[in-house]
Amino acid sequence: MFKNKMLQWLIMILIAITLIVLACFILWDYLDKKSPSGDPSEQAASSVDNVKAKKMTAKEEKANSVEIKDITTNLAGKNYVKVNFSFLMDNTKSKDEFVLLTPRVRAIILQTLADLTVDQVGGSKGQDLISTTLINKINPILSKGKLVRVDITDINITNN
Repeated sequence: MFKNKMLQWLIMILIAITLIVLACFILWDYLDKKSPSGDPSEQAASSVDNVKAKKMTAKEEKANSVEIKDITTNLAGKNYVKVNFSFLMDNTKSKDEFVLLTPRVRAIILQTLADLTVDQVGGSKGQDLISTTLINKINPILSKGKLVRVDITDINITNN
């Protein structure tokens, strides 16, 4: 009788320990996936994770694109840059919302460029940095869709 009760308690304790360990592993995996990365390109990739990878036709890309031209601002230092952008949205509702938020988007662009130096802006890595940073900063202000891609259509960096 005593052995039987002790065996029951031992089984209950082992099951409880097993459940606690299993819950810890599940929680660990969940928290590990939610931790934000410091790399702008990884943040940009994660910000468009829930956007379906539907290939757009050329007409759809043109219909869902917004251009912002002639952004001229000082870089960190004595240099300045003049840039044109093309923003590709995932649908027409997000494009309409983006157009309404254009003044706010321009402000985000100016702030982003003001933090960069000539060395950071130059070359394809610099353009990638600008694009991914803008995706990370603009997507949170959109509620009707996502910004899928930022293309720099013209850039002119002036060194002083």
